[in-house]
Amino acid sequence: MAAKKAKKPAAKKPAAKKPAAKKPAAKKAAAKKPAAKKAAPKKSGAKRKPNAAFMKPLTPSPALAAVIGAAAQPRTEVTSKLWAYIKKNGLQDKVNKRNINADDKLREVFGGKKTVSMFEMTKLVSKHLK
Repeated sequence: MAAKKAKKPAAKKPAAKKPAAKKPAAKKAAAKKPAAKKAAPKKSGAKRKPNAAFMKPLTPSPALAAVIGAAAQPRTEVTSKLWAYIKKNGLQDKVNKRNINADDKLREVFGGKKTVSMFEMTKLVSKHLK
């Protein structure tokens, strides 16, 4: 018959130290810290003025004028009209919404590219503004 192995007694763990009692002096020291300064209140009556560079009317090239119109417009308005054209004609890619699939008019603006990302679009459109 097989002899049973004798179990070794478990080693005793040292007694855990009790946490020290809180000192009342620590509370007094925390109370002496200066209060954090509050931020200055914002002026509610003053509206932010747009940057003059964005509001300067720019003349579009003939290729871009076919999409947004020939009138001189600020850069912000050009972008808004371009997005309106893209959404109206369903040119935003269905799978990757960051891409724009160019039709014949936009292909001239995008330098012959069939698909352009929305970030690249602004770079390509800026070449058509004077």
